[in-house]
Amino acid sequence: MAAAPKGDEHPLLIIAMGVSGTGKSTLGSAIAKELGLPFIEGDDMHPKANVEKMSNGIPLTDEDREPWLELIRKTAEGRVAEQEQDPNFTGRKGAVIGCSALKSYYRDILRGKVKPASADDRLPDHLEPPHPQDLPTYFVFINGSREELFQRMSNRKGHFMKANMLDSQIATLESPIGEPDVVTVGLNDTTEQQVKTVIRELEQLVSGSLKP
Repeated sequence: MAAAPKGDEHPLLIIAMGVSGTGKSTLGSAIAKELGLPFIEGDDMHPKANVEKMSNGIPLTDEDREPWLELIRKTAEGRVAEQEQDPNFTGRKGAVIGCSALKSYYRDILRGKVKPASADDRLPDHLEPPHPQDLPTYFVFINGSREELFQRMSNRKGHFMKANMLDSQIATLESPIGEPDVVTVGLNDTTEQQVKTVIRELEQLVSGSLKP
């Protein structure tokens, strides 16, 4: 299998990840703006049943998450396909997505490396993941303490994820630190500091500039 192109030769899928309350949407939007990429909010793609469960304080199962994760991957691929087909598009191809991506297995779905068994019954055949090298995936992990995360979640208004579900998310989290193509930023850093770290470390990973 051929290796993915480096630098500005390939599209990018960047996923801002972490438990709820880490600021995935804020950081993801800032990265997208810096690179001229679209930002997609992964939570907006949850089916109604998932939102209802989380709103009632019921943790999601793998079966709940699998089709949602695959839909996120396919949405990113669809966005890149649109960019490639647009003769007037001249910028960096790709997308930035905010998604919790708590387990290594979830991240492999997002990388396009695996197709969940349950997805056979839930998604049409044309949504099968393609080869992961066609859209290399990079994760930005926002790492912070439980105490600060709980305070942030307690202060959020109108979000379906309840603060009392934080411990469930922390228990589910399989740290991505040590996995390939992962950048870690501190929860306490400013968004500006986080973006600078992300750009610097991602450029090392892709061996080139992130900007076309």
